[in-house]
Amino acid sequence: MANPEIKPQVTSEPKPPYSSQKLEKPGLEHEMEQKPKWRAPKYKSANKLEGKVALVTGGDSGIGRAVAYLYAREGADVAIVYLPEEEQDALETKKAIEDEGQKCVTIAGDLTDPDFCREVVQRTVNELGQLDILVSNAAYQNRKKDISDITEEEWRHTFQTNMDSYFFLTQAALKHMKAGSSIIATSSETAIVGSEKLLDYSSTKGAIIAFTKSLANSLADKGIRVNTVAPGPVWTPLNPADEGQGPEEMKKFGESQPMKRAAQPEEIAPAYVFLASDADSSYISGIVLEEMGGLTAAA
Repeated sequence: MANPEIKPQVTSEPKPPYSSQKLEKPGLEHEMEQKPKWRAPKYKSANKLEGKVALVTGGDSGIGRAVAYLYAREGADVAIVYLPEEEQDALETKKAIEDEGQKCVTIAGDLTDPDFCREVVQRTVNELGQLDILVSNAAYQNRKKDISDITEEEWRHTFQTNMDSYFFLTQAALKHMKAGSSIIATSSETAIVGSEKLLDYSSTKGAIIAFTKSLANSLADKGIRVNTVAPGPVWTPLNPADEGQGPEEMKKFGESQPMKRAAQPEEIAPAYVFLASDADSSYISGIVLEEMGGLTAAA
C-alpha cells in the first residue's frame, strides 16, 4: 500500500518565488543561496552503466553535475570538464562520484579551444582506459533585449562554447567509441519554441538538434547512438549568472511553464541515464527528448 505521506516528486520540487540572488559569470553553485537539488534521493540505480566510462562537460554543477553523479550511481567512471574558476564546484562533484565507489577525472580548461576539446578526450581515455558516453552539456548564455545588443564577440563565444565544442569533442571521441556507445547533447526548449531575448543561445541549441539528428543517421550503421535532451528552465548557476536576467525575473523563474515552476537538475538527469543505457534505449537515436515542464512543441 502506498504511503500517503510520500509526495510525488512532480509536485514536491521547489516552486516560485525563488531566490533573487545574482551571480558573477560563470556562476558558481557553491555561492548560490538557494542550492539546486541534484542528488535524486528517489532515483533507484540498477548498474545500467557498469563498466562504462563517461565524459561530461559542464560537470561541475547544474545538469552536468546531476548527470555525472547518476552515471556514477549506475556504475560508470566519469571525467568532468569545467572552467578553472569552477574548481570548488568540480571537487564537490568529484567527491560525490568517488563516494559511490567510482573514479572521477577532473579536467579544467576552455572548451572554445578545439585543441583543448581534443585534449579532454585523450585525457579521459588515457586515465580511465576507454570512452563509451559523451555528454556535451557546457553552455553560455546572456539575455539581450534586442538583436543589436549582441556583439560579434559574444555571438561567436556563444557558438564556440555551445556548438563548436560539441563538434570537436565528438570528432575526437569517435576515434575511441564502438557499437553500444552513446553521444548525448543538451539542447533547450528555446530551440523548439524560440526566445526573444536569447537569440544567439537559441540558435546554438537549434544547431545542436540539427547536428544530433544528422550525426545519428551517419553513425547508425556503427551502432553508436546520438540523442539530445531539451530542458525547459532549470534551477542552475547558469541563470542567476545571466547578466540580462534581473532579480525579479529570477524570483519568477519557470513560472510560465504549465507546471508553474523550474525543474531541478535531479529531475532532468535520469533522461541522460536512459539515453546512455544500451539496455533501455538501444533502438533510440536521433531524438529530441523534451523535458519542458508540460510545455509542448506545438505551444
